[in-house]
Amino acid sequence: MLRNYLYIIILAIQIGCSTLPPEPPARDTGPMSEERAEALLQTLLALGLDYRYGGGSPETGFDCSGLVAHVFREAYGIRLPHNARAQSEYGVRVSLSELRAGDLVFYNTLNRPYSHVGIYLGDGRFVHAPKTGAQVRVEAIGARYWMKRFDGARRVQAKAP
Repeated sequence: MLRNYLYIIILAIQIGCSTLPPEPPARDTGPMSEERAEALLQTLLALGLDYRYGGGSPETGFDCSGLVAHVFREAYGIRLPHNARAQSEYGVRVSLSELRAGDLVFYNTLNRPYSHVGIYLGDGRFVHAPKTGAQVRVEAIGARYWMKRFDGARRVQAKAP
């Protein structure tokens, strides 16, 4: 049931975002694991929430690393630090062509490496909390702005039961 609901949400987002720039070479293949589906559901539930510097919950709003920390805590029970640079040291490095839904994508948006983080949705899109006055939203990873600032990606695995 949860998996079907998640696919409907992702499809709706993709249809609504059909005017975004072309996606990068990354393509998800094969079925999505239940743990990845849960992470994506938590990510999508945050869409439209207000950005708030230092925010880390749906009630207060989110900054970029607060969004990531919240999603990983709710979906996996993993406590990531509330800092994009520190989050960039977790998991294993993956290339753009290896990206899978739920991977973290990092950017240099403040003239320092790993100053921004988002969560890859698949199909060339990621979710992030961008800046003051904005809301959590979906972006095209292949957009010129983001490609010029891309610092890398990480895959953080859920803990084994």
